[in-house]
Amino acid sequence: MNAKPNIAFFGTPERAVIALEGLKAEGVLPSLIVTQPDRPQGRKMIVTPPAAKVWAEKHNIPVLQPDTLDAAFADELRRRSFDVFVVVAYGKIMKEEILSIPRFGSINLHASLLPKLRGSSPVESAILTNEKNTGVTVIRMDRLMDHGPILAQKAVHLATWPIPADDLARVLVEEGAKLLAETVRALMNGTVSEIEQDHNSATYTKKITKEDGLIDLAADPYQNFLKWNAYKGWPGSYFFIEKDGKKSRVIVTDASYENGAFIVKKVISEGKKEVSWDEFRRTNPGI
Repeated sequence: MNAKPNIAFFGTPERAVIALEGLKAEGVLPSLIVTQPDRPQGRKMIVTPPAAKVWAEKHNIPVLQPDTLDAAFADELRRRSFDVFVVVAYGKIMKEEILSIPRFGSINLHASLLPKLRGSSPVESAILTNEKNTGVTVIRMDRLMDHGPILAQKAVHLATWPIPADDLARVLVEEGAKLLAETVRALMNGTVSEIEQDHNSATYTKKITKEDGLIDLAADPYQNFLKWNAYKGWPGSYFFIEKDGKKSRVIVTDASYENGAFIVKKVISEGKKEVSWDEFRRTNPGI
């Protein structure tokens, strides 16, 4: 690869930043970052820029934050003569009119061994389904979600399992960033190879909602531990208690799996501070 590739990077949350850091380490920096608009966040609904925008500004890389990927946005991209679009956790559906703009098309990093776990939650779903043999895939994007041909793929073996979703995502995306850099170089050099996915073997994930975090403490202990790891952070694992005629949410903040049992260690009751499980049970007898 003699000339520096002209890359537009599409990504939004912290996982996209992990990929950007990996690309930077590999010497493959984008010349533009496309991310979602600033949004209100937190209880006070403070308008906050996405993590990818913060990173871009720190590295003096121009940013675009379109509300919609319309014709005007497509024209703006065409004027910049990109070689490739790199997409990592962008969060918007990209139509073929956008994907086909760069000279070498658009590539996506997906945190699973495709065609397994297509969709929006491959990391969390790998944990929930106890899919220890996971990894990362770089595909050429087409009009269907996670459907395009495989350009690069790597299995990732973990010494500890399960681990929280954010930790698993970091490991996978760090490895994936290396694959992305290799793929960009191969595209520029004309040495990339494509393998059609086995679409008959595809499995799918779903969009996670807050309600998915509800946990039944009497359910299968190991499945509860998988769920706690998958949903740690957001939406979190929680259960409800009723006291004095009032129903309140209790979030499990620390837990382990020991001797075949799901061990709750710390919790936060609605509107209160974090306490140990023993202290919580002392004030909530019968739980």
